[in-house]
Amino acid sequence: MGIRLGCIADDFTGATDLANNLVRAGLRVVQLIDTPPAGVEQAVDADAVVIALKSRTVPAADAVEASLRALACLRSMGAEQIYFKYCSTFDSTPAGNIGPVTEALMDALGTDFTVATPAFPDNGRTVFKGHLFVGDVLLGDSGMRHHPLTPMTDSNLVSVLGAQSTREVGLIDHTVVADGVEAIRARVDALRADGIGIAVVDAVANDDLVRLGAAVQGFPLVTAGSGLAIGLPANWGFKPSRAAAHLPPPTGHGAVVSGSVSEATNRQVLEYLRTGRPAFSVDPLRVAAGEDVVAEALAFADSHLEDGPVLVCSTQPADTVRTVQGRLGAAEAGELVERTLARVAQGLVERGVRRLVVAGGETSGAVVQALGITGLRIGPQIDPGVPWCAAHLPGGDTLHITLKSGNFGRPDFFTRSFALLDEEAA
Repeated sequence: MGIRLGCIADDFTGATDLANNLVRAGLRVVQLIDTPPAGVEQAVDADAVVIALKSRTVPAADAVEASLRALACLRSMGAEQIYFKYCSTFDSTPAGNIGPVTEALMDALGTDFTVATPAFPDNGRTVFKGHLFVGDVLLGDSGMRHHPLTPMTDSNLVSVLGAQSTREVGLIDHTVVADGVEAIRARVDALRADGIGIAVVDAVANDDLVRLGAAVQGFPLVTAGSGLAIGLPANWGFKPSRAAAHLPPPTGHGAVVSGSVSEATNRQVLEYLRTGRPAFSVDPLRVAAGEDVVAEALAFADSHLEDGPVLVCSTQPADTVRTVQGRLGAAEAGELVERTLARVAQGLVERGVRRLVVAGGETSGAVVQALGITGLRIGPQIDPGVPWCAAHLPGGDTLHITLKSGNFGRPDFFTRSFALLDEEAA
């Protein structure tokens, strides 16, 4: 039997975010790092497969090409439905990539209609009248307006998606969603009759996503953040089960590698520092000047790994980030940090780290690729959207790793994640 749900995620932390919600709803999930070689479907024992791409901020044509390769792989595994997952803050630009990828997948699947909702109420992401809220503020008034790669200044998702798409974009608003599954389906029929190809869907609570999940049963394609995942497994008769999140017991040292510049991760770094635990800060300007900051970070780790989790971070306040970008360029600064932290992560694993927290989507992608990880088994949730995972390292050891979106997690996330892993193993 093939997999039930095949998922394409546009970054690595977003992939684990989605997989986490599917596991909580009872599916056994494997996350693959990039599209694997042909034939891997015979080695996958899961109800759902999530293919993690690094396509959120690449040119739209490249994102489309990568997503179509992932689609072909998932279809070869027998996926009954395809889920295109993007960030709950709808990270994109007028040129894409959400619209172009959505339309390419629609064309490949031969469908004339799909839905779009980044809502994830458990993490404060809600959609009302087509407008995306981050907590209590509109997206365009949130910290995302200053994002260095995908600044989000428009909160109206119908407008944002319409600017990226050739198809007409419509709305299924909260009054329809509140009326239930049949009302949603009737609205879908009406929109299709009017030539609408993609519908933004309101969701202000988990119940809205559950109703939407039931309404899209049988759709060839759905697009969403990770929230819609809570409403889909029941379509195949799955129910929440702790067994779906089982991982082998952890071993080895612990460490945190953080490259995110989000407000949430800044708070997490400050809270970690407040506890007096060991931390090393990576200065991109020193790296750019040719100084061996990686060696310094690893020497620091050598002195502190026995005492508990070590933090290596480049996380800085927004004004500092802008200064660095002004000196190096935004893209160049980001790639420099990613490469540096990936090398640090490699060195940490060589030193016996087997419990690793990685913060930031781009950083997570660089670290996973540097470590040669090709797949993850999804385990228990730490915070909404962030699970522990288990990966087989090339040498055969098991690495417990969590890939945290920069925007997710409570202030004490770093310390609490290790405590949870110890509790699960007890």
